[in-house]
Amino acid sequence: MSALPYVDEHAVIVGGGGDEAWVRVRDGVERALSRRWLAGYARIVGAEPREAGGPRPLAEGAVFPGFRVVRAEPGRELALEGRHRFSVYSLVFRIEELTDGRSRLRAESRAAFPGVAGWVYRLLVIGSGGHAMGMRRMLASISGAAG
Repeated sequence: MSALPYVDEHAVIVGGGGDEAWVRVRDGVERALSRRWLAGYARIVGAEPREAGGPRPLAEGAVFPGFRVVRAEPGRELALEGRHRFSVYSLVFRIEELTDGRSRLRAESRAAFPGVAGWVYRLLVIGSGGHAMGMRRMLASISGAAG
């Protein structure tokens, strides 16, 4: 999925080293992607996968509506992939330990939006700023979460 076109990257500083940041990312992603409305949205856009399942706490093979965990390296990286009728996409969370006992969490989005329907979808989701707002909200939730 790294061959997908770059969409954006957002970053936040979180308290604690890599292990604590990992727990925050793992739990924050679980919270964010387990919202009830996401399953309905996944059905509407024909997302794969459509339901949550797989190992918990999050590990490779876990799934949420619209996302599959393809890489889970505790303290370092959590990579998700998904697809629906308008897009193929990936979301990668990377943890970088800083020298002051904190960590930088980066979330990189990549996606392809094929065809006219994909172009319209990109305009609605990316062009509107909705995706960026959602990513900032998710990262703020993770950084503010108790470790």
